Amino acid sequence: MNTNRELNYRLFVQTEEDFKRTEIRSEFARYDDIKNGDIEKVRENIREIKAHYYEGKGMLSDSLLRNNQYHFAIGVGIIARVCIDGGMKHNIAYTLSDIYIRRGDKCREPQELIELTGTMMLDFAERMAEVRKENSVSLHIRRTVDHIYENLHRPLTLKMAAEHEHLDPSYLSKLFAKEMGIPIKAYILKAKISTAQNILIFSDFPIADIADSLGFSSQSAFAAAFRKITGLTPMQYRNRYSEEYSLRTKDE
Repeated sequence: MNTNRELNYRLFVQTEEDFKRTEIRSEFARYDDIKNGDIEKVRENIREIKAHYYEGKGMLSDSLLRNNQYHFAIGVGIIARVCIDGGMKHNIAYTLSDIYIRRGDKCREPQELIELTGTMMLDFAERMAEVRKENSVSLHIRRTVDHIYENLHRPLTLKMAAEHEHLDPSYLSKLFAKEMGIPIKAYILKAKISTAQNILIFSDFPIADIADSLGFSSQSAFAAAFRKITGLTPMQYRNRYSEEYSLRTKDE
């Protein structure tokens, strides 16, 4: 299909309307702020974007809602790839991208997409800040962290983690606490509870099954650990936050 005629017409209209697109260097500077995990700069960019959202953007649809959805999907796709280039694991970046595009698809008001844009940018930036932090630690600790997340279903111990790295448990314990700022035992528990929180909100799996899948000796042991960290029992947490999530995404 020959697009020259329509292209020339659109360029003429843009000239007549004195329309100027956002400079690519300015646009990618914002992407770099996300890639670098510069959270404060990203917050500043979000405020600027919200104040001037439509400036420099082409109209991709006669529907303002669909126009915003298209721009949102494009932005998420670019940011995911920029973050992969910055060190984020590709399966995390692409899955996060899928999640946000689906949320954008369920928005019913143009302003919702603008708000979601800020949420998405900050989410990626915060994750990139963690990636950069993790990249600053030693190979032993990076592999230990990976080992922890790959084995959340097991009753992990310091001894098991040390054996995986062929290190003395005492040495690994000191090294982990020094580089991660938290004892390895506490980190393992935090990782398990964080995973449990997501399962409780986004699924209806029985609590006993969740406890078992995360390597807890019993449902009561899981509940005690969960309450110690969150201040709520697993059921209280599910009832409170799954309801809040449902209200936020009632159109999904």
